[in-house]
Amino acid sequence: MKPAAFLIALAMVASPAQAGNSLIAAGTRVAVAKSALTVAPPSEWNKLGARPGRNSETWTIDGDALNDLTFYGGIPAGKTLFREVDKKNRPLPRVSATMLITDVPVLVENSYRIALNTPLFTLDAMEPALFAGRAGLRFTYSYTRPGEDLPRKGEGRTAIIDGKLYMMTFEAPRLHYFDRSVDQFRKVADTARL
Repeated sequence: MKPAAFLIALAMVASPAQAGNSLIAAGTRVAVAKSALTVAPPSEWNKLGARPGRNSETWTIDGDALNDLTFYGGIPAGKTLFREVDKKNRPLPRVSATMLITDVPVLVENSYRIALNTPLFTLDAMEPALFAGRAGLRFTYSYTRPGEDLPRKGEGRTAIIDGKLYMMTFEAPRLHYFDRSVDQFRKVADTARL
């Protein structure tokens, strides 16, 4: 390969880093989702530059289509999980000051149905669990993205702390990728602190 062609190819490969993606080193405690929530991942993750909402950020191991860890940090009452898609005709549900922790999975479901335009979403299970050192909830769900035949599984951990919603969700295709990486998500979730 000629030197000029090599440099052009190198520049094209390097461009994702310029798009705001970054590597999160193993064992480093970092603040996430523009909030006071911190985690110390025991393995490396890639932080994506694009964010699904104002108070959120996404990490991945193999690419967000194969595994997606999303943090939601301190979402106050009146705000949504995601950016509005069509606020006038299909407004997203909002965090409520009176919501119970058991309402959070339903908020996730309704947000996905509107933001992803998916009619196929199932809440599979809910159970009490600690999150960021506080009483919270662990929940699991399944859904399919429009135009895909590949069912996805998800797991979330959440707590309402000082009237704000804190949550982590992990999603991956049910076939192979979810089972392969969900333990890494759980290890990160276990390190969550405020």
